[in-house]
Amino acid sequence: MNRIHSGLACFCLLLLLSFSGDPLIGTSAPEWNNQQWINSPPIALSQLKGKVVLVRFLMESSCPFCRATAPYLNQFYKQYKDRGLVVIGMYTPKPAPRETPIQDVQRYVRDYGFQFPVALDNDWATLNKYWLDRTPNAEFTSVSFLIDKKGTISYIHPGGSYSAEEAVAIEKKIEELLKN
Repeated sequence: MNRIHSGLACFCLLLLLSFSGDPLIGTSAPEWNNQQWINSPPIALSQLKGKVVLVRFLMESSCPFCRATAPYLNQFYKQYKDRGLVVIGMYTPKPAPRETPIQDVQRYVRDYGFQFPVALDNDWATLNKYWLDRTPNAEFTSVSFLIDKKGTISYIHPGGSYSAEEAVAIEKKIEELLKN
């Protein structure tokens, strides 16, 4: 019985990996131009060539999807930062773009325990460029992208929170990309 469950879980993970944002996989990740950052001076994606980049769009710390995913982001950052993974949080206010004081976002970053760079995307310019303009029927805005060392989108989690199985799949993809 355990083999059946394990096999089914692997099959479901393969389906998830193959359908999550599939048309964008293999395309160049767009540059972002965010000017306000927490835990870092402004960073351009072009500065991160040669690194594996995990970008997660998130919102206030009251968001259940963001709160559930935060421990995984912190784990990935701590475990892989010295091996070449850069985790980037992109704060996007909800329910719509609006100016959010950096002090508010600093509080959310503290609530999440993030030590990695977090950019403010108050106007949703980066979210639109990465996801909403390219995925017309996106169910979530809390999307995650894994970008390889050459700047190519290699994996997309379409939003919501990571399940334990999805986090394992993301971690395996991180390890694979770090080896290449």
